[in-house]
Amino acid sequence: MQTIARPNLIPEPEKSENEYGWWAGNARFTEFSGRILGAHVAHAGLIVLWAGAMTLFELSNFNPELPMYDQGLILLPHLASLGLGVGKGGQIVDTYPYFAIGVVHLISSAVLGAGGLYHSLLGPKVLPQNNTFFGSFGYDWEDKDKMTSIIGIHLLLLGAGAWLLVAKALFWGGLYDPHVADVRIISEPTLNPARIFSYLLPVHGPEGMAAVDNLEDVVGGHIYVGLLCILGGFWHIFTKPFAWAQRVLFWSGEAYLSYSLGALAYMGFLAAYFVTVNDTVYPEVFYGPVGLSGTDAAVVSSRTWLATSHFVLSILALSGHIWHALRVRTKAAGFDFRSGEFVTATSSKVEKSGQMQAQPTLATVVSFSDVTVTFLRNLPIYRKGLSPIVRGLEVSLAHGYFLVGAFAVLLPLHEKGLAPLAGLLATLLLVLILAMGLSVYENRNVEAGKVLYWHKTSEDWSLFRGGFVMGGTSGAFLAYLLLDNFAGIDAIFRGIVNN
Repeated sequence: MQTIARPNLIPEPEKSENEYGWWAGNARFTEFSGRILGAHVAHAGLIVLWAGAMTLFELSNFNPELPMYDQGLILLPHLASLGLGVGKGGQIVDTYPYFAIGVVHLISSAVLGAGGLYHSLLGPKVLPQNNTFFGSFGYDWEDKDKMTSIIGIHLLLLGAGAWLLVAKALFWGGLYDPHVADVRIISEPTLNPARIFSYLLPVHGPEGMAAVDNLEDVVGGHIYVGLLCILGGFWHIFTKPFAWAQRVLFWSGEAYLSYSLGALAYMGFLAAYFVTVNDTVYPEVFYGPVGLSGTDAAVVSSRTWLATSHFVLSILALSGHIWHALRVRTKAAGFDFRSGEFVTATSSKVEKSGQMQAQPTLATVVSFSDVTVTFLRNLPIYRKGLSPIVRGLEVSLAHGYFLVGAFAVLLPLHEKGLAPLAGLLATLLLVLILAMGLSVYENRNVEAGKVLYWHKTSEDWSLFRGGFVMGGTSGAFLAYLLLDNFAGIDAIFRGIVNN
């Protein structure tokens, strides 16, 4: 392969345990498998803690005399659709199952939290890699066979989860069927593969998979999904990646993060669409009318919140996927994000004599002229020639502008005409919270190797923070003025068009 030697290459900083500050999150643990396991388990504990606490909170405020979808509930409708505590017509007749589930989640979160604390504080920083049971948890990011084995384990767990739903439908009380308005056992799930996989095509309607209108097909689909996940899990555990996959894919911690975020974004968009149009899996008695708005515009149903939250989170996941994918690609080209320049690759093999040896950069698909590198180098956080205050202003200007509209739509104040003002106030508050977060970082980690090339002193970061506040508030006020005077602006443009 042809190589391109780049002049004035800057040596890449040597990696160390303190390469990242506390603010960098799990990036600090990239090379410490034991610590990142602790963070992984602790995060799971926080999620389970939230699920248990939120279930009990919703239960404490639940009124069985009012429609479930009209009470701001987000977890109880899921439990009700599983047939728990539900009687004929979707009436909640027993809330004890909800209480028990909440308590079990709280207890589980304590166990997970203890495991997270152990691996974060007491356990080995790097998990051993040997033939023992505990040694099987050790890994290296560049060990392709180990990475696919980890994928296989996750697929096995997903398959088991799908089959748990099948077991609930077949043996453990059944599911709530909105078409008969009662809970029933799904005794004859659809096992015809032609019908199940036909939902991947628009043969049942333009909604595709979301066109499913009976629980037999729903449960049959979970049988096949569970089977495919389990077969795929064993396949990935007992086989090695194909040669083409080893050549095409990137094998690093950030690359895996990018792949995972992309998968989350896809599933989130699918879930948002599914909950919006389907009333079999998401019965109207629990989630509200199909669609994003009901007959009363002032009522935000559980369906609306569920679909909207999935859509917004999917946008964030997709943005993260694209961002980290670009970083992985540009790193492969030798671009250093702290210095804003191309650097040589470092390895123990190159540094035998303790001296960095300049190596030519391979002419890969990702090169200096590649659009991804050009795009990243021109972002305000990396672009050369900007003062810190202008850099901060550019970073936040668009964010403040677009956040006002999002808050104005989501906050249920349309009937009072306060949506634009509420969106403005919410955005200003968020900008101030983020500025406080920037202040925490201001006087830390300014030593060499831990900062961007333009961040030399605390004053630079202070100016960046000031520009961030100015840009965010300016964009927010501009969006507010446009929204608050939308009728007049619309009339002006309509007059121009009519003329």
